[in-house]
Amino acid sequence: MTSSSEIEEKELHRLLLLPQTRRGAFEQVVRQYSQQLYWTVRRVVISHDDADDIIQNVWLKAWKNLDHFRQDAHISTWLYRIAVNESLDFLRKKKLQTIFDADDLAGITERLVADNYFDGDHTQQLLQQAIAQLPDVQRMVFTLRYYDEMKYSEMSKLLNTSEGALKASYHIAVKKITDFFNKQN
Repeated sequence: MTSSSEIEEKELHRLLLLPQTRRGAFEQVVRQYSQQLYWTVRRVVISHDDADDIIQNVWLKAWKNLDHFRQDAHISTWLYRIAVNESLDFLRKKKLQTIFDADDLAGITERLVADNYFDGDHTQQLLQQAIAQLPDVQRMVFTLRYYDEMKYSEMSKLLNTSEGALKASYHIAVKKITDFFNKQN
């Protein structure tokens, strides 16, 4: 069930197709999906500023590609795919896997604590440190499954990989996070 401020998916599809209602419908899409997309991206890239930049790119790409949107797809799936691709492209460009190595745990903690948008406790800081150490794809899979509670079948469509591979990635990520916590004690 949607809230009164949200428009049903089918109605949004219809409004996005019509030139005279496209802009208003797109504004509604932005209102409906901004927060969940932001937090998905944020959990992957860590930094608020980076997540904000990526989300701007997501909305620009979505707007520019409205004519290519398959009307049989869910709007949320289409937006997640753009967000996932933008996040992974960002990580590749910045080569964050080398920044977030074991020697940089103190730096991760400092950035998290200094971030005005982070309000978590010590356990949340440790979880973010553990997630930041994961390889890009494992980080994405863990984030989509743990925080967004996304089904493997939906993730499979987003990431163009099998459900079995996603389940394996998630379980490996959970093991690495568990090991990280065990080393902290």
